[in-house]
Amino acid sequence: MSLTVTTDKDTGVAVVTLDRPERLNAIDLDLRDRLVAAWRALRFDDTVRAVVLAGAGERAFCTGLDREVGVPQPDSPFMTDDPLLRIGPKSNDLWKPVVAAVRGMACGGAFYLLGEADFVVADPTATFFDPHTTYGMVSAYESALMALRMPYGEVSRMMLMGSAERLSARRAHEIGLVSELTEPGEALAAAVDCATVIAGHPAEGVQGTVRALWAAREAALAHAFAQAPHLIALGNLPGERQEELFRARRRDHRVR
Repeated sequence: MSLTVTTDKDTGVAVVTLDRPERLNAIDLDLRDRLVAAWRALRFDDTVRAVVLAGAGERAFCTGLDREVGVPQPDSPFMTDDPLLRIGPKSNDLWKPVVAAVRGMACGGAFYLLGEADFVVADPTATFFDPHTTYGMVSAYESALMALRMPYGEVSRMMLMGSAERLSARRAHEIGLVSELTEPGEALAAAVDCATVIAGHPAEGVQGTVRALWAAREAALAHAFAQAPHLIALGNLPGERQEELFRARRRDHRVR
């Protein structure tokens, strides 16, 4: 099972866990489909009033799209098929609050999920980075989502530095990407605590607030996303060249 969903009927909190620790919780098409199904199911479960999103294991929250997944693309910038574009809760019309609990690496396609979480709680081991540019790829959707959560200079540096540099949990907390930095191993519990408090409030007020907050962002996001397919088509190296760069990737990096 690549995704687990547990629900506490007493507190009204559901925990959605990416469960591929052997693949650093990278998202294949099966996990993609399970995420979409989970968000849609949670829309109809009135016993759930808040959600926590986490990754199994200690090494990673999520490392984006599993590179072993082959996704055929039409030869046209007008019909790009991004396999991760609809994996987040907001993309599936879920307006119940989602708190992300991050432990270990969160990179690349993980930002589709973090970009649609309402806030992020992190373990000190959490690191954030985007390797797209290192491998000859355009970071478009990820950059647009993070540009709405981080100061421009910070997100620009993270995206352009690629795999050479990782944003530490401490720095992520300083710039506001992370709302709470916990003690080691306590991110999930802290996220559940927050979700439990929120779930105790009247649902209509909470969900209306989530929707209002997202409304403040979605117009800018829609404009940015409209440009993304063309930028990706123009800027991405051919797949075989991306694979060469990936295989030759440097293993060292700095954490700031």
